[in-house]
Amino acid sequence: MKQSSQSSAVLALVLTIIAFTSIPAFGQLGMFSKEQRVELTREWKGERFPDGRPMIPDEILGRLKNVTAEEAWGVLRQAGYHHQFEGGWKVINPGERLVGRVVTAVFMPLRPDVNTVINDYGKKEGRTQAGGQNSWVIDTLKPNDVLVVDLYGKIKDGTFAGDNLSTSIFAKTGTGLIVDGAVRDVSGIAEIKGFRCYVRDFDPSALADATLMGINVPIRIGDVTVMPGDAVVSDPEGLTFIPPQLAEKVADASELTRLRDEWGHQMLREGKYTPGEIDGRWSKQMIEEFNRWAEAQGAKVRIGKE
Repeated sequence: MKQSSQSSAVLALVLTIIAFTSIPAFGQLGMFSKEQRVELTREWKGERFPDGRPMIPDEILGRLKNVTAEEAWGVLRQAGYHHQFEGGWKVINPGERLVGRVVTAVFMPLRPDVNTVINDYGKKEGRTQAGGQNSWVIDTLKPNDVLVVDLYGKIKDGTFAGDNLSTSIFAKTGTGLIVDGAVRDVSGIAEIKGFRCYVRDFDPSALADATLMGINVPIRIGDVTVMPGDAVVSDPEGLTFIPPQLAEKVADASELTRLRDEWGHQMLREGKYTPGEIDGRWSKQMIEEFNRWAEAQGAKVRIGKE
C-alpha cells in the first residue's frame, strides 16, 4: 500500500513536470499544453490552429453576424449549455456586430514570485520584454480572432489596452476586444472605425499589479466559462459565447427563423394564408411551399433539415 502511494506521488510529480516543461515547446504561455487544449475541446471535429485552438470556418462566422441572443440561447439551451450569455457591458464604437473566434487571456492579481516565473517563461518563448505582458497575447492574434480578457473585473490599474494596443489588435484581427476589466484612452479608441470594444468600465490609469497567467486557456467572463476557439457574437443585449461544435447549428437555426418570418409575411401580404395558419403549426403543403421558396432564395436551410 505504501509503495503504491509512493508510485502515485512520483507519477503525479512526473505529470506536473511534463505539463510545465511542455509550455515553451508549444509557444503558448499558461497552464495547458496543446494536447490538453485539444482534449478540452474534443467535441470540435474540424480544423485547428497549431496550438490546438478550434478554427471555425470564416463562412460560418459570416453566417453568425445576424444571430440574436434569443436565437442562439434557444439552440444552446436545448444542447445543455445554460450559461453562455453575458450582459452589462460598456461599448466603444457600438453599431456593427462583433463576431469572431475567441482567443483567451487570463490575468491574476500580482504576486512577485509567480510574476518572475511568468517573465522567465516569456523570455524562453521569445516574447518581447520591451512592452507589458498584455502585448504578448496581442502578438498571437489572427484575422477574425476576438481577444477576450479575464481581468477579474479590475478597473483602476486594470486597463488592458489604450488606443495604441487597440490599433494593433484591430490591424491583426479586423474585429474588436472584450475585457472583463477596463481600457484607457477612450477618445483614441473611438477613432478606430470598426473596432468594437466591450468593457466593464474606463479609467485613465495604466495596467498594473496584474500578472498574465495564461493564453488560450479556459477563462471566466461573468457567468460564462469561455474556451479558446468559441465563437463570440454580440447583439444589443450583450455577448453570447458559442461552443465551436454548435456554431453552424446556431447559424442554421437563426437563418431558418428569418426565412420563416420573411415567407410568412409575404404569404400574409398576398392573402394566401391567414394569421392563424402562419402563427400555428404549418401544414405539409405550407412546409413544402416554404422549402421550395427557400431553395429559390439560395438558402442552405429547410424545415425538416435543420
